[in-house]
Amino acid sequence: MESASVADTGKMPSKTNPDLQKERDRASFDSLQMTYFLYDGPEKVRRRRFIQNLALSDHKIRQKKFTYLTRDEAYSESMRKAVYLQNRIKELNLTDPYEVAIFNYAATAHEGSPLGLHFSMFLQTLQGMGTKEQVNHWVPRSNRLEIIGTYAQTELGHGTFIRGLETTATFDPKTDEFVMNTPSLTSMKWWPGALGKTTNHAIVMAQVYTRGQHCGVYPIIVQIRSLQNHQPMPGVTVGDIGPKFGYAAIDNGFLKLDNVRVPRLNMLMKHAVVEKDGTFRKLAYDKLTYGSMMLIRSYIVYDMARSLQQACTIAIRYSAVRRQSKINPQEREPQVLDFQTQQSKLFPHLAKAYAFHLVATEMISLYTRISEDVAKGDLENLPKLHALSAGLKAFTSLVTSAGIEQCRMACGGHGYAQLSGLPKIYENITPAVTYEGEYTVMALQTARFLMKWCTKLQMGETLPNFIAYLGRKPNRQSSLNSALNEESLLDAFEYRAARLILASAQSIADLTKQGHSQAEAWNLSSVLLVDTAMAHCEAFIVKVFSQRLSERTLDAGVRRVLTTLYRLYCCSSINSHLGDYLVDGYLSADQAKLLKEREISLFADLRPDAVALVDALDMPDEILDSCIGRYDGNVYEAMYNYAKNSPLNKTEVHDSYYKYLRPLIQAGMAQSKL
Repeated sequence: MESASVADTGKMPSKTNPDLQKERDRASFDSLQMTYFLYDGPEKVRRRRFIQNLALSDHKIRQKKFTYLTRDEAYSESMRKAVYLQNRIKELNLTDPYEVAIFNYAATAHEGSPLGLHFSMFLQTLQGMGTKEQVNHWVPRSNRLEIIGTYAQTELGHGTFIRGLETTATFDPKTDEFVMNTPSLTSMKWWPGALGKTTNHAIVMAQVYTRGQHCGVYPIIVQIRSLQNHQPMPGVTVGDIGPKFGYAAIDNGFLKLDNVRVPRLNMLMKHAVVEKDGTFRKLAYDKLTYGSMMLIRSYIVYDMARSLQQACTIAIRYSAVRRQSKINPQEREPQVLDFQTQQSKLFPHLAKAYAFHLVATEMISLYTRISEDVAKGDLENLPKLHALSAGLKAFTSLVTSAGIEQCRMACGGHGYAQLSGLPKIYENITPAVTYEGEYTVMALQTARFLMKWCTKLQMGETLPNFIAYLGRKPNRQSSLNSALNEESLLDAFEYRAARLILASAQSIADLTKQGHSQAEAWNLSSVLLVDTAMAHCEAFIVKVFSQRLSERTLDAGVRRVLTTLYRLYCCSSINSHLGDYLVDGYLSADQAKLLKEREISLFADLRPDAVALVDALDMPDEILDSCIGRYDGNVYEAMYNYAKNSPLNKTEVHDSYYKYLRPLIQAGMAQSKL
């Protein structure tokens, strides 16, 4: 297969589907300029493609197709590949974390790596929560892969509710050790990636006790396997939890601890300290205990954008190649992409894929800026980062999961086949709705932050810029008209968010006046609170999108088509939540009718640029791994070749015929003769 990274050099593949070529020829903008916009300019795009191709062209990386492997074979192959990749990264002298991430993703796009959690959660937590001395002790050993770790927080009976974790770490001052236990069936750690068979250490989140005092939940490094023979350490029971929905090659595991003794200094003590005599002290930065989770959630938003981009690329290219169901009896079957119903299925998700990319980039940048402030002792923006990372993780994972499935269904029967590439994207992304924070719980964390700001507003405090919309006139009329002005569209999202914030606060206040406790009032308002958090996050997404449109250096053609995507995103979302805008007259009936009409007209505006827009996402064929979404559009040839290579086709007659089917047929023939 030709990759987009090769094709974008200006040379087209020798055999390109004419329908796909026609789509590219008639685009109103330069897709390469859009790629530069998305990935920070020509030099970074060139470097990104170079790093990708180092992995994609390496035959040792692409030896086996995981589709036909058993789970045991898939794990073994992924381990072989993971070790090879680490050695190759050293040989190539790749040291920049971003470039290493590009290389690893190109090599393991839909498989994951048994070492993935080691380099993300384990090392990030060490560096973010360890003291300088602990970082100096543990990180070099981890970088050398002498220590291979994972992050063990979720338990069989508890997930996102961290305060409810049952694993205990009781300090014994006589030996200067913690005694760690999972005291019940539900307390065993369950789900951590790479725990099953790969890792020899785990950062275990546990309830810390010292001097008879309960101190809270803190991270402790526990050696779970021998560094000599990989056998479980005394008191440790560990294993794989079995097959999952997606990521078959990853060994998610369980962990039981029975009086496992761990040195006191294995507790990561950047934010809280247990002294040798058992004294417990919280430090000033205790709020940063879960800082690494904020970064991981920001990266999850980026992963959601990338996955939705892949699904849109496959579905839109295929829809441009596939012809079916005549509209005019005198003409040939039209491209499926010409049907308005197909456009309504795919184009809103394409707009979301672009929007999520922009907000993910902004989130990672925001994390970096706020981390620098925190390092200087400024914690002011930390709650904002926590609320945004939690809420955006919830919003984008939920929307992306549904969007990928919509793309799959839009490809008809072929979308159901693994050869389309869509099932494995869906399988691997759907768990994101739950992992690293279940979406409802994450949304409610964001809502709690919003309720605090609502209270501050009522007390007369000045609102910061990111939530300043809450202070605007609550009952106002939209100025939206057929021009779909960017500011008017943004105002709609901020109006909805503000209205829901105020409604949530009023609901809680009314319920407490009726005699309910604060916790009961919160629970009885929780559906509204989730909607509130989602509305705030979507307003933030739209604001980021709007701000990027105003960049002075933006190519004119790129700005024009991005504006169309922005308007489509806004119209589609407003139409999905129309009741929130009509209930108190913010939108009139005529404006609501106009928005639906404009959403449909935007499909026609976007139609000539759809293929160029997915090309601009710069997804190589090897990463898409799709017969129907390939860059050259030679869909049916690829599907037939894929089918011929099925292991079931190695012989004309399968062994099961001789064992089972032939006796059945012969018995039937014998009865016929009788």
